[in-house]
Amino acid sequence: MVKVSEACELIVDCVNRTAPLATEPTPYKMIRTTNVRDGFIDTDNVRYVQEATFHKWTRRAAPLPGDVVLTREAPLGEVGIIRNREKVFLGQRTIMYRADLHKLDPYFLMYSMLGEFMQGQIRGYGSGSTVEHMRLPDCFNLLLPLPPLPTQHKIAAILSAYDDMIENNRRRIRLLEEMAQRIYREWFVDFRYPGHENGGLVDSALGAIPAGWGVVPLSTVCDRITDGAHLSPPTVPAGLPMASVKDMTPRRLALDACRLISDADFVALVRQDCQPRVNDVLIAKDGSYLKHVFVVRDAYEVVILSSIALLRPNGAIQPDVLALCLQQSETKERLKNFVSGVAIPRIVLKDFRAFQIIRPPEGLQRDLVQRVGPQLRLAFALDMGSLALRAARDMLLPRLISGEFDVTNLEIAVPDVAA
Repeated sequence: MVKVSEACELIVDCVNRTAPLATEPTPYKMIRTTNVRDGFIDTDNVRYVQEATFHKWTRRAAPLPGDVVLTREAPLGEVGIIRNREKVFLGQRTIMYRADLHKLDPYFLMYSMLGEFMQGQIRGYGSGSTVEHMRLPDCFNLLLPLPPLPTQHKIAAILSAYDDMIENNRRRIRLLEEMAQRIYREWFVDFRYPGHENGGLVDSALGAIPAGWGVVPLSTVCDRITDGAHLSPPTVPAGLPMASVKDMTPRRLALDACRLISDADFVALVRQDCQPRVNDVLIAKDGSYLKHVFVVRDAYEVVILSSIALLRPNGAIQPDVLALCLQQSETKERLKNFVSGVAIPRIVLKDFRAFQIIRPPEGLQRDLVQRVGPQLRLAFALDMGSLALRAARDMLLPRLISGEFDVTNLEIAVPDVAA
């Protein structure tokens, strides 16, 4: 067991100031705490800076493939590893570890930081009554299990195999969803649908639309437009899940992250229709409103809080068509007029019911769903597959890191260069 500082050639904290942001995307990306999660670093949903700012903020060190990033605050204890050569730099409340390759495998370091032993230390160092955070000196003093380097390589190779499959699924999901979005926009935003040559455009409340199409309020295409429970039952150690907006992901509710409520409270909220059904459309209503919009594709044993809006299409619009419509940047821009609140912006539900959308003819909707529905369902299945892979990795991780599963004599292919 050694201090992490003794096995790293470099430990660098972020510049403790706010970087001036670029107004348009550039090649220079800032890693914030929200970009670091579960071993991965999201470099898609980032903020950008100009080249001069990037060079200024990376004077001490620019992150390289194999560097491990830890969040010190908001949230505390998330870990990720740089996997490519994009031009990124550390945002506030993060710290970067560069392994000494003669002593430490970078991926072994990352998985150790994800494990129970080091996470327990990180939580133990956490302080602050309002926002839990970790002091910079403590980031150097974390204790790290350090088996022989060949053993580290083998452990890293085993666990990386799971993450490689998860990353492959992520790439496939991105391609599938981008394809579905492109087809939707071509048909229902740009109006280049099959047979568009035979029709003209007419004026409407939302601008020119094809003849025979309609502009309708959401209330006419949904049997139910509501949100979840406005009263939050107490949390219990063992019970059934209750989801809020923080438990939403791009395609589903993260049931493993939900807090639990009693069976009796759960049943009462089911009676109040706070349980999503298959083909309902769920929308992030509070905070980062419209950050997540998705169709419920599986029966959830979960109830929702009022921070999530629920739309139940009545057949006049296909669930996938409605979700794709609400995901469009133009729709989100118009919905800003239905948002209130300064501290926590939220969609005003009663006004939301009057929000107008373009409703294509039912035949075209069915044709679109035949085209993109299989892609969206496959994306959901891949997402669920990644969830299972992550669970398997997380079950194996502490046993490998602790040495409970001895890999010393196993024949495992490892990369020539650990980083």
